[in-house]
Amino acid sequence: MSQFYPLSVADLRQETRDCVSITFAVPPELEGAFRYQQGQHLTLRTTIDGEEVRRSYSICAAVQEQRLRVAVKRVAGGLFSGWANESLRVGDVVEVMPPMGHFHVPLDPANRKHYLAFAAGSGITPILSIIKTTLLAEPHSRFTLVYGNRASSSVIFKEEIADLKDQYLERLNLAFVMSREQQDIELFNGRITHDKAAQILRHWVKPEDVDVAFICGPEDMMLGVSAALQEAGVPKANIKIELFAAAAPKQAHKARSQDARAHHQTEVTVIMDGHHSHFVMDQDKESVLDAGIKAGIDMRYSCKGGVCSTCRCKVVEGQVDMDVNYALEDYEIARGFVLSCQSFPTTGKLILDFDSAE
Repeated sequence: MSQFYPLSVADLRQETRDCVSITFAVPPELEGAFRYQQGQHLTLRTTIDGEEVRRSYSICAAVQEQRLRVAVKRVAGGLFSGWANESLRVGDVVEVMPPMGHFHVPLDPANRKHYLAFAAGSGITPILSIIKTTLLAEPHSRFTLVYGNRASSSVIFKEEIADLKDQYLERLNLAFVMSREQQDIELFNGRITHDKAAQILRHWVKPEDVDVAFICGPEDMMLGVSAALQEAGVPKANIKIELFAAAAPKQAHKARSQDARAHHQTEVTVIMDGHHSHFVMDQDKESVLDAGIKAGIDMRYSCKGGVCSTCRCKVVEGQVDMDVNYALEDYEIARGFVLSCQSFPTTGKLILDFDSAE
């Protein structure tokens, strides 16, 4: 699960001026390892100018396609995104970790559901996978997509989305919201904010008909849309959110007082891929992830920002304080799951299981 595999680039496509899609060739012996679910992501690793760089990107193909494709949008100062858009070529090899993530719901051909998605910018990548997979897997279900961009020229997968609309005329409802390009319908002008989402839920989408809502984009957009959905009557449990690392606010760890603690060091056991590794770390100085890396353990991680869930693990024994969490659902936290990149031990002994799925 935490192993990287060298995969060659089979196809590169310039989706917009600053976004490229990458399709990887998966050899037959690795097809099982790279079987994915809609909405999941890949962690990519390469070396740029002598520095190891890891980034997570969402798969943007339907499960039924079994095509391992991600989209990489260039971000200002982005080391990996700049390299992928400028230097990557067909035939190049990138190290790839098997698919991960829980940004999806179970599908059933018998379902007759209405799914709603709000996406902004590159947030369309997991949403596209979810839409295509759902419409293929559930012939009686329908999907509504609200997709925000600056202008039509920046719409990622514009032609692919248009083709989907033509294919599913009665089952796919589509609205583009533009912030810098005037459209005929005023409702679809501007940015996707709390107020804009509330207007859309009043005038264009019936919230009482929504079974599941997916949101992917910048943090403030997602929080605003989620709040508008809940105010309109959509239960929080039916709202799925995916935040990208580049959109997450950077937060430094704030040290906690050691005075009340009986232990200042923690004996940590990490269970990963069936192996047990042990190390001792100081409490409250660095995360479990950083301490494990320092101890020479090949820890599973990507963003280190509490966003991608690559470092998700379960606390088997002991306790931690978790600084930031943008990736775990409430039910996962209740079951003892944490993000090791944001976890700081508060007990003298800690056992973390990276292999546990439930």
